[in-house]
Amino acid sequence: MITTRDDGYALSTDPDRIDVDRVHHWLSTDAFWALGRSRETVEQSIRASLNFSVHDPDGAQAAYARVVTDLATFAWLCDVYVAPGHRGKGIGTWLAGAVRDHLAPYRLKRFLLSTLDAHEVYAKAGFVPVPNPERLMILKTD
Repeated sequence: MITTRDDGYALSTDPDRIDVDRVHHWLSTDAFWALGRSRETVEQSIRASLNFSVHDPDGAQAAYARVVTDLATFAWLCDVYVAPGHRGKGIGTWLAGAVRDHLAPYRLKRFLLSTLDAHEVYAKAGFVPVPNPERLMILKTD
């Protein structure tokens, strides 16, 4: 799937369009949740996920997101990153909405994400706080 905005930004689900070196750099050096993540881990996560990349009008990758899902009952939106030079242009909101729309036909029971500071971005795509957080648990492995 490729979708293009009026300003020339294009969104793709083609994993071959992902600039793995760029995504690894973004995540391992600038994303608080993934600092120090190895390139091998980034490559494995890309292979095992549904990927979304946004490219600027010149074709350079400007944003990335991935979804861990069984395409039947559950999805986890993660590793959402918009490069600093492309922030403030609605790309994060567009990306979150495109992910939502792409997964809508699967009628998933749960579609989760975690965010520290981008609640308003995801709210524009329809995400809301977890209604019963006391039901969620986590297995800490680090």
